[in-house]
Amino acid sequence: MIENATKTPLSEYGEFGLIDLLTKNIQLKNSSTILGVGDDAAIIQVGDRQQLVSKDLLIEGVHFDIRYYPLKHLGYKAIAVNLSDIAAMNAKPEQILVGIAASSRYTVEALEEIYAGMYLCCEHYGVDLVGGDTTSSLSGLCISITVLGYAKAEKIVRRSTAQTNDLICVSGDLGGAYMGLMVLEREKEVFLKDPKAQPDLEGFDYILQRQLKPSPRFDIVDLLEENNILPTAMIDISDGLASEILHICKQSHKGCTLYEDKIPIDIQTNDTAMNFSLIPTTIALNGGEDYELLFTVKQSDYEKIKTIKDISVIGHMNDEKEGCYLITNDKKSIPLKAQGWDAYIKRP
Repeated sequence: MIENATKTPLSEYGEFGLIDLLTKNIQLKNSSTILGVGDDAAIIQVGDRQQLVSKDLLIEGVHFDIRYYPLKHLGYKAIAVNLSDIAAMNAKPEQILVGIAASSRYTVEALEEIYAGMYLCCEHYGVDLVGGDTTSSLSGLCISITVLGYAKAEKIVRRSTAQTNDLICVSGDLGGAYMGLMVLEREKEVFLKDPKAQPDLEGFDYILQRQLKPSPRFDIVDLLEENNILPTAMIDISDGLASEILHICKQSHKGCTLYEDKIPIDIQTNDTAMNFSLIPTTIALNGGEDYELLFTVKQSDYEKIKTIKDISVIGHMNDEKEGCYLITNDKKSIPLKAQGWDAYIKRP
């Protein structure tokens, strides 16, 4: 009992604190390893190109609830969210590997449906599924994806290279995926109380799409290149806007200022949040799973960036000593905190 009392629960560190702890002593040994832990993908030199490598896990009961997640959508999303890590490095994906562990309650037909969604996503983005592994599980379903992407060294964008006075930009709109999840969770609770009840999903098409079938923003990567804009730093929004901008600030040793009135929120997201008695800005900052691109550009690129549809300038980078703040609609300055998704926080 005394020995157990000295053990540290994972929740005390959280996901990113735990990563920092477990990887702090890593020493790279191979000259071909250009970048290891600490970004959306590792960077490895392969011939005259650099290879981007990233891995993600989706665990039943942690990342998805099979009671309301269509299996084909789950397969599609498993691939899409991994491809987004490559977009976040300003690169293009070419191959993936799939590992899947399933318990005995899953049938062959169920796994075929999951893979059908994976193949659909691979086909859409021109990616080859080149291998992987399957095994059994004692508790539900686990999907592991490794993605390989490529780019010229000078085109790759990291989190750690933002500069003071850079403009902070975001693609698309934020908070929709989280509100889609809230609608699905609400309908699940209704079903659990009355299995004969029909789900009330009418009018929520956009936010449900954002949750169930996210789209990695390679179109934004292409638009930036077409307009001769190379971001100074970039990340994708998987854990919430606040969490992601703080990653850029930490690794670039900078501060930031965001403006509430500049954060893009879709009308359906806004109205649904209000119906749930939630503050739309809070959802946009902390909801996560939007898989939009958050990036910084030089101020000299403003005239070019402002003409690109679906990109919003939401703030600017500061010196590190100035901290990280949100300027609210009533002109108050509030410190930014990472309150987005954390797999190690206990949930009801």
